Amino acid sequence: MTAEPILHHYPVSPFAEKIRAILGYKKLAWRSVDIPMILPKPDVVALTGGYRRTPLLQIGADVYCDTALVARVLERVAPEPSIYPEGDTLAVQAAAHFADSVLFNIAIPVGFQPGGMLKLFLPDATPEFLKKFAEDRAAMRVGGTVRRGPLNECKANLAAVLARVEAQLRGPFLFGAKPTVADFSLYHVLWSVYKPSIARPALDPFPKTVALIERIAAFGHGRSTPLSSTEALEISRNAKPVPIEKPQALETDGIALGETAEVMPVDNALVPVRGELLHAGADEIALRRSDPRAGTVVVHFPRFGYQMKKCQA
Repeated sequence: MTAEPILHHYPVSPFAEKIRAILGYKKLAWRSVDIPMILPKPDVVALTGGYRRTPLLQIGADVYCDTALVARVLERVAPEPSIYPEGDTLAVQAAAHFADSVLFNIAIPVGFQPGGMLKLFLPDATPEFLKKFAEDRAAMRVGGTVRRGPLNECKANLAAVLARVEAQLRGPFLFGAKPTVADFSLYHVLWSVYKPSIARPALDPFPKTVALIERIAAFGHGRSTPLSSTEALEISRNAKPVPIEKPQALETDGIALGETAEVMPVDNALVPVRGELLHAGADEIALRRSDPRAGTVVVHFPRFGYQMKKCQA
């Protein structure tokens, strides 16, 4: 029996909203761990080894990073209703990737402009916290390839993309009558524009897009119950990772299974996670690592969008 999924997240995170919406669509019960928005994150580090992005999905002693992988894991946990109703196709994945990467970096400056998402979700946030939040996110982009233009350029680019989204919507969802993972990727990006009143007028010329946002929001978030990060670490410490079926070492540049490797994203949040390489297939990388508080865990990453290198044990 699969352990209950545990989502490590915080309310204002758009990527976390993507996964919360998928949990709602699949009507899943899950445990909710509220994590800090900025460093330090000692319990997240204990569980992952330093992975910087939010959210994380924990199932027992297995930890899944990046929503592209988390979505596929939730599909395995609950195949119906499917977020790949016509299969895991190139068109769907391309649309999801575009939304999660390109459109995200266009929409975030609009949704998180002064008076936007942070004001809505954290009305009592001090200027000191807002300054630290901005510094934390700027640090995540150091050395990476993510670039965000000024607000006026983002608004112009957003309007251009939304016109094409509107043209794509010949039915209730991007690819027809049923939602795909691409709809959830589009939803969470535009959620950050839809929620704050200061940003929402950017959506007014696009009624079909607004209807899609509201349609997905209506799925809700499933059935969540709170869990402390200390309790989540106790769960991982008392569990065993699920054995990997048919482990591979596909195109690892000489890194053998069992050797120590480091994995991190290719575009931003360039903080490596170190562990014993258990698997490197076409879709997924898995590292085993140990921590005094988390125990022995396996941290999973998608292959696409991540880089791996050999390191000394």
